[in-house]
Amino acid sequence: MKAYIVLTPFDLFLSSFLVLLAGFFSVVLRLGVEKRLLVAALRTVVQLSLLGLVLEKVFATHAPFLVIFILVLMTVVAGREAVSRTKYRYINMFLDTVFVMGVTAFVVGTVVTQVVLKVKPWYQPQYVIPIVGMILGNSLNGLSLALDAFLDYLVTRKDEIELYLSFGATRFEALQLPLRYAVRRGLIPIINAMSIVGVVSLPGIMTGQILAGIPPAHAVAYQILIMFMLAGAYALGTVLVTLCAGWKLLDQGVRLATEKIKT
Repeated sequence: MKAYIVLTPFDLFLSSFLVLLAGFFSVVLRLGVEKRLLVAALRTVVQLSLLGLVLEKVFATHAPFLVIFILVLMTVVAGREAVSRTKYRYINMFLDTVFVMGVTAFVVGTVVTQVVLKVKPWYQPQYVIPIVGMILGNSLNGLSLALDAFLDYLVTRKDEIELYLSFGATRFEALQLPLRYAVRRGLIPIINAMSIVGVVSLPGIMTGQILAGIPPAHAVAYQILIMFMLAGAYALGTVLVTLCAGWKLLDQGVRLATEKIKT
């Protein structure tokens, strides 16, 4: 007996009717998102199919330079997505997000793969690529929320921050309130996810492992590790990105340069 059910192209074709159902409701209710649904569905098929082909090659070769290339590419794309979800922009914001996401993925990914899982060699693609992908794909949500909240605070409450500065507050003292506000906002998704996991929702990795025939107890252990990993990634990413933005927007004369922020 097979440990898991193999999906055929015809099975995936049948599942596509669920997307068509969503498109049907969009047309009937005049939501206007049917084209976006179609494009998103096509992108899902193309992107995941290409990823599957690439990963098969990488898993077969075990070449460290290929693993590093994929990780760098994933980090750049994640940084771009994080920037695209924010209302405000400032100069070199994209570079800051890529840097922060790279540091976050490296630190948290190293702890998980080398300290907890003890993956050998360190570039084992079966573990490194999926784990870093989960770190990047999930933490960019918190990072973009925190960055957007931080920049919004600087714009809407500029007078308050400048009042602190006028009384001799340092950069860090003036940015404490917006930093706390932004990091709190950025941590909301992971806190909500951890609060309902196992009660309301069964996360993807746990469900996938159970469908693949892994005992539920082992799947649960991996899911706990993943949730703790994402909590650390959210926290580190949100703090670093707000610090980077604050350092750029408070110049050396301790002046809030909101003119650098664009919508």
